[in-house]
Amino acid sequence: MASMQEKTEEWIDSIRGAANSAEESTNNSAGQSANESAQQGMDQSADVIQQSGEKVTNMAQGAAEDAKNTLGMGQSNN
Repeated sequence: MASMQEKTEEWIDSIRGAANSAEESTNNSAGQSANESAQQGMDQSADVIQQSGEKVTNMAQGAAEDAKNTLGMGQSNN
């Protein structure tokens, strides 16, 4: 039969194991959540950059067309 000290040590080891498992689970969940948040932020940044690039391209094309029209080289004057 196990002594009271042995039972206490087994109980303490069991509690430590449960605490370690809970800590690992919390850390894994927090890490996964952080990774998902970072990925979401990167996706949003990529969308903003793409939209900005499209706007700049459209503005540059418009400016080039305006310059051509001013110089009489535009398609509307042909």
